[in-house]
Amino acid sequence: MAVTSASVRLETTIPLKWGGAIRAADIAYQLNGPEGAPLVLVLGGISAGRRATAVDGDDTPGWWEIAVGDGKPIDTARYRVLTLDYISGRGDSRVVDSDRYTSIDTRDQANICAATVHALGLGPLRAVIGASYGGMIALALAAEQPALVGHAIVFGAAHESHPMATGLRSIQRNIVRLGMHGGDARGGVRIARSLAVTTYRSATEFVHRFKGTPERRSDGFHFPVESYLEHQGEKFAAAFDAEMFLMLSESCDLHLVSPSEITVPVSLVAVDSDTLVPPWQMRQLAAALPICRELYELESDFGHDAFLKEDSVTGAIGRALDSEG
Repeated sequence: MAVTSASVRLETTIPLKWGGAIRAADIAYQLNGPEGAPLVLVLGGISAGRRATAVDGDDTPGWWEIAVGDGKPIDTARYRVLTLDYISGRGDSRVVDSDRYTSIDTRDQANICAATVHALGLGPLRAVIGASYGGMIALALAAEQPALVGHAIVFGAAHESHPMATGLRSIQRNIVRLGMHGGDARGGVRIARSLAVTTYRSATEFVHRFKGTPERRSDGFHFPVESYLEHQGEKFAAAFDAEMFLMLSESCDLHLVSPSEITVPVSLVAVDSDTLVPPWQMRQLAAALPICRELYELESDFGHDAFLKEDSVTGAIGRALDSEG
């Protein structure tokens, strides 16, 4: 299957919600699937980007191998899948010309997505599929650009950030700021990400994975779960600088879309163990949407990360994509 991986220049001024504007940007993107097939925009969490799957010539796994590909729930034999690197993210998208700005909203990311689709001469979208931060952007895109979006399919994102989720992310941001002020920004990002990972998974999964006796070291006891969290934090800190982390973490908590703004069909997927976006919040969103096509409520021990791990979640997303309404 032919895959296009390139960059497109946006030269349309995009005013930003919290001040400033982007006048030009280079957006790194990937297109995977047959030309002329229905177009699907796929958006993941803050660490995701255009590389959802491995491609010819580079078999390094992408961030959503379980869902995107030939014969998979988001079937690249049947759909043309567009993915991109976020502005202020870890990838290769870059602002070329702008008025000074310090914050980026999910609505801004949504309008950048729309401008990218138009710059590529594509559209409309059969669907936008978003998970976690990408789900917030998908809801914002449906509100901001209804003529572009045929269907919004969302996992692990609601119309606003839950106050507990905001509280946990604010602690992470303060850890990063403390690291920056102390001359160890990378260490701050590493610890903040380690904390974040505990909010992405569930207590049930951790009790199954990390039983065992702690190891006594010169600096104190080291528990089995610590090695996992330290590894995840270090891996993230190697790719994400402190300013990127602060901007995208804050973007999650600035997210606010009134359900009444969304006039296109929406399908929602939730799992029982998601503490960042609990099922009751997804039910609340479903009840308030003008057109909620389906709310799938599933069981999983993987919490907010279930979209990366569970066939039941990606299967529900695939069914929603294939539905005609």
